[in-house]
Amino acid sequence: MALHLKKTIPLLVLLTVGGFFLMAYTKGEEKHYERTYYEDGTLASEGWKRFNVKTDYWIFYHPNGKVSRQGYYAYGKKEKYWFYYDEHRVRTKEGRYANDLEEGWWLFYDRKGKIHHKCQRKQGVKNGYCLNYTDGKMTAAEQYKKGEKIMEWHNFEAFTKANSLSDLK
Repeated sequence: MALHLKKTIPLLVLLTVGGFFLMAYTKGEEKHYERTYYEDGTLASEGWKRFNVKTDYWIFYHPNGKVSRQGYYAYGKKEKYWFYYDEHRVRTKEGRYANDLEEGWWLFYDRKGKIHHKCQRKQGVKNGYCLNYTDGKMTAAEQYKKGEKIMEWHNFEAFTKANSLSDLK
């Protein structure tokens, strides 16, 4: 039985208007850069769309013009690594998305930009360890399974006695 593969061949159109511009289209897939604005004209967001759905890299802004969050979309869903900031551009949290859900380690910061706590997430819920920090030192830990707390430790020594640090990868 013969296998037939269809290829999508990009159609390239070269326009000349006061110079050379290259526009690329892939049969029916128009990709364009979009900006949205607040009512006062301040930039609210900017990024790429394909089929009128967010794709690739996007940046969102607070009304004061500072970045509020930035990351990637695939087919309108958050993907890859995202960063979040407060109105003063201090990082508040960061972590990875898969199919619009938080995955892996998420880091949360205090107002000075230092890690306050970090948690393991799976399909958008706590699943694994959450570690709390004060002045850069771990002060408490919790373990979760499918969003429910199953263990708690109130100091680093008790935590390391009960767990292998390789569990934190």
